[in-house]
Amino acid sequence: LANSGFLSLCAHGRVTGLAVEAGAALSHVTAVCEARTLRKGTRSLAVAGDHLSRHLQRLLRDGPAEPRALTKKVLTQLKEQYCYVSLDYEGDLQEKGCRQPARFQTPDGRWITLGKERFCCPEPLFRPELLQLSCPGLHQLAGQSLQAVPEHLRRHMLGNIVLSGGSSMFPGFPERMCLELNSLFRGAGLHIEVLANPTRATAAWAGGSMAASLTSFRNTWMSKGEYQEHGAHYVHAKF
Repeated sequence: LANSGFLSLCAHGRVTGLAVEAGAALSHVTAVCEARTLRKGTRSLAVAGDHLSRHLQRLLRDGPAEPRALTKKVLTQLKEQYCYVSLDYEGDLQEKGCRQPARFQTPDGRWITLGKERFCCPEPLFRPELLQLSCPGLHQLAGQSLQAVPEHLRRHMLGNIVLSGGSSMFPGFPERMCLELNSLFRGAGLHIEVLANPTRATAAWAGGSMAASLTSFRNTWMSKGEYQEHGAHYVHAKF
């Protein structure tokens, strides 16, 4: 067993840093120091890919086209192919029309036009209140996590902020996260950058493969023989 935030850092060649994960069911921020997760620097957000898909469905239902019920597969395609994170959400909302509308043909032959839905869909990651949730956005949780760790660690983590998870793949997501974090730490004499590997959607899996291949990791394996002898519950005794 290993923390997914730590594994995401491993995939970027780091054992110390801040992992910002936006997945399918949940989003996390995890502070890691020398391969150890810091509980004080761990946060979670109940907004992730599944919630954004349902949000997109509501946005389209409230729009002028009023499409019939869309399948989860179609919503995922719309989200992944056409949605993006705005760098100026309020400004883009005030525009009379979306500057880059997109048209999508559903499997049953219907056409759907996405306008402002393109950038409104992922915005709850930064503004959970759009889903009627009274909690900080992912960037604010990252800021809280950084503030919670000792200052000497914080400065090192600021240069090792990595993004991971499928919901971090929206165009504009890394730039928005960087913009928001620099705004939060304005006046501190710091310039924050985030690391966004093109394969970050599967960073935790890649990091798991790397960690499991280390000779030092073999002491924490549960072998096939142990599993067959004791069953799945043995994981609680061994770890």
